Amino acid sequence: MKLGVCLPNYRSPASPQAIAEVAQRAEVLGFDSVWTTDHLVVPEAYLDRFGPVFYEPLTVLAYAAGVTRRVSLGTTAIILSYRNPIVVAKTLETIDQLSGGRLIFGAASGWAEIEFRILGVPFDERGARSDEYLDIIKTLWTQEKPSFKGRFFSFSEVHFLPKPVQKPHPPIWIGGRSHRAIRRAVEHGAAWHPTYTPPEQLRADIAYMHGLSARKGRAAPPDVTLRLSIRLTAQPVLNGGRIHGTGTVQQIVEDLQTYQALGVSHIVLDFPVETAGEIYRGMETVAKEVMPKVR
Repeated sequence: MKLGVCLPNYRSPASPQAIAEVAQRAEVLGFDSVWTTDHLVVPEAYLDRFGPVFYEPLTVLAYAAGVTRRVSLGTTAIILSYRNPIVVAKTLETIDQLSGGRLIFGAASGWAEIEFRILGVPFDERGARSDEYLDIIKTLWTQEKPSFKGRFFSFSEVHFLPKPVQKPHPPIWIGGRSHRAIRRAVEHGAAWHPTYTPPEQLRADIAYMHGLSARKGRAAPPDVTLRLSIRLTAQPVLNGGRIHGTGTVQQIVEDLQTYQALGVSHIVLDFPVETAGEIYRGMETVAKEVMPKVR
């Protein structure tokens, strides 16, 4: 199993120094990937969850590319409808070029209706826009002279270079926990990438995805990846409502092994803490005491 870590591009620890430090420590400690999170504005209703500071994720990913050499660079996940898809395709292919082919494009349709409204994007169109925008991005990345005709965008025989280093294009991970997200992963994705999902629910969702992949004639189903918050404690968390990812090192190891047994190939670890120092300590603990037991 591969392990990644979320960069602090939001919440209290967010700063240029902390972003660079986490990215560089991830390489030293043996993590496989680093990841950015996407929101553009923080409505008052979400302030406790995200904090007021939010660095733009694609800019942060380009910054992380410049201070690292090995780790994959991913988005968990870009909300497709928030941005012009042609601009997104250009930005991402540039990051893939500048990083030597290390990009993973995580994308989702989004859930924050207030944020959609602030950005002037129709919330009820997010699914249709997501599907079309993915088609546009793949067209721009793979066609010599891209042409496209859709509901929201149309263009013909444009020049769009340089292409991404990775062929046919960087891996696309589709975020979201709904059946629609799973269907989008089957249609577009190298992987399905839900945020925290309990193992029993994930098992059922994987079965649904495998069945759908077979019905769609897909040679193999998408990989299963996961974003998981990690909250390390000194004493075991014993209550029956314990959330996976919360507890002692041994409990975290057992949680990751449970997901590994279900077929999860890559877990992105998020440390929801108050300081950059806490993130560093959490990463070091995982690298020394957890990572060797899940690889």
